[in-house]
Amino acid sequence: MFEKEKKQAYDAASELCEKAGLKSGQILVVGCSTSEILGDRIGSNSNFEAAEAVFEGIYAALRERGVFLAAQCCEHLNRAIVTERAAAKGFEIVNAVPQPKAGGSFATAAYRRFEDPVVLEEIRADAGLDIGDTLIGMHLKKVAVPVRLSLAAIGEAHLAAARTRPKYIGGERAAYDDRLK
Repeated sequence: MFEKEKKQAYDAASELCEKAGLKSGQILVVGCSTSEILGDRIGSNSNFEAAEAVFEGIYAALRERGVFLAAQCCEHLNRAIVTERAAAKGFEIVNAVPQPKAGGSFATAAYRRFEDPVVLEEIRADAGLDIGDTLIGMHLKKVAVPVRLSLAAIGEAHLAAARTRPKYIGGERAAYDDRLK
C-alpha cells in the first residue's frame, strides 16, 4: 500500500538533492500532509501508513547522499522539527514526542524511525520539500530559491521544492562566486 507515493517521494527527494547540489551533512526539511496526499483537506485525515511510505522514500534518497532529514511537525507542535541528534548541533532541543494527531503522521514516522531523534523548535535547512502546502519556509536558510521538479504532486498533494543560497551583498561593483548560486 502507498508504493506509488513512496516512489514519488524517493524521486522528488533525489531530484531535489541533484538540482540543489546537496552535499553530505547538509539538511533537507520536509513538511508533509498525509491528508492532502489522500486528496483531503490538510489536517483532516492523518494517515500513518501514507506517512511511513513517504518517509521511507525520502529517507532512502537522503541516506544515499549523507543528507540529514528534518521533518516538520504540524501546527499542534508549532511546526517544530524532528531530526537526528547529529543534525541538531547549534539548535536548542525541546521536549515533545510527536503523535499522528499532535505533530502529524510524517513527523511521528520520523521520530519512530530515526536512530537518535530529537525535537527542535527551529532549524535552518539547505533545501526543502513541501508536500501539501505545509509552509516550510520558516525552516529554510534566509535566501530560498524555488526549484521546479518533474513531479508536481505526491499522491494528491501539491509538491513544492526550494533550495537556499548565500546572500548577495555589496551592490553593483561586487563580484560573486558562481559556484555558490
